[in-house]
Amino acid sequence: MGQDMVDTYDILAIGRSSIDLYSNDVGKPFPEITSFGAFVGGCPTNISVGTRRLGLRSALLTAIGNDPVGEFLLKFLNDEGVETQFIVNKPGYRTSAVVLGIEPPDRFPLIYYRDNCADIELTIDDVIASPIAESRAVLISGTGLSKEPSRSATMYAAEQAKASGCQVFLDLDFRADQWHDPRAFGVCVRSTLCNVDIAIGTEEETKAASLTDVTQMSIEHSQISNPTIEGDMDIAVATILNAGADALVVKRGSDGADVYLKDGKTIHAEPFPVEIYNTLGAGDAFASGFIFGILNGWGWQKAARLGNATGAIVVTRHGCANFMPTMAEVNDFVEERSGL
Repeated sequence: MGQDMVDTYDILAIGRSSIDLYSNDVGKPFPEITSFGAFVGGCPTNISVGTRRLGLRSALLTAIGNDPVGEFLLKFLNDEGVETQFIVNKPGYRTSAVVLGIEPPDRFPLIYYRDNCADIELTIDDVIASPIAESRAVLISGTGLSKEPSRSATMYAAEQAKASGCQVFLDLDFRADQWHDPRAFGVCVRSTLCNVDIAIGTEEETKAASLTDVTQMSIEHSQISNPTIEGDMDIAVATILNAGADALVVKRGSDGADVYLKDGKTIHAEPFPVEIYNTLGAGDAFASGFIFGILNGWGWQKAARLGNATGAIVVTRHGCANFMPTMAEVNDFVEERSGL
């Protein structure tokens, strides 16, 4: 989706940012951790770094506190070449933090410290000051919808991006403990999908966004051609697409990814099997690769396959933004595994 003017940025990512403290004692239960590594995280922040490392011109709209943690984030992002001039300082609020234990393959206890959080204080005025009209695409996330004023700012950003001709991506990014009622997540997401081109999420996030207790009647009146009803996931996918998105990308981890389209087609992208070290950040790495592919005019399968590769690389590494791969690393990884 192009614009007549020359765009300054390929993607503007909007939403949460944090310092991530990840256990250095891999495999130890949380009470036995003795030290943590300090990294950068937050879904839109990770994606801004991931897309930048792949070669896109990436900008980030988030908010930080007037604190050393905010300085930590800014230094990292500036070193990465992510545009930070639109990041807002919110006096009286704190830059967010996350603490994570690492017990592979399937235990990663995660604690959010988001009380008095700066990035949830993003406002419509902050969005107006951001370069939506100068960007090819805008990415928003579900957590940005969890509280005001960020909720209105996020919805306004999607609305303005759509009106400007930007391609709008929504990472569902469902964190149940960030919502006063998990059902509100679905209500807010569905209210936003009319301004979204492509939604990205896991199966769990898709079901949470759709509230899969919707009736069979909603499927019978679906605009999707020939829907197949085999269970809650089919209803969930149909609900997301009926709400306005042109495509829904479901990340399935070791099972690859599926792209669901309004015409009823499902496109599967095969995974790259790897040994799991830490799953956190892999979904944002997938989104980075997928978005890179879409913005470069790739087909659905090739873009999702790249997302599978970037996600697989990060799942073998320690953290999120700091460990996003470059395109050279992706090419080497794929070449070792028989091609993209």
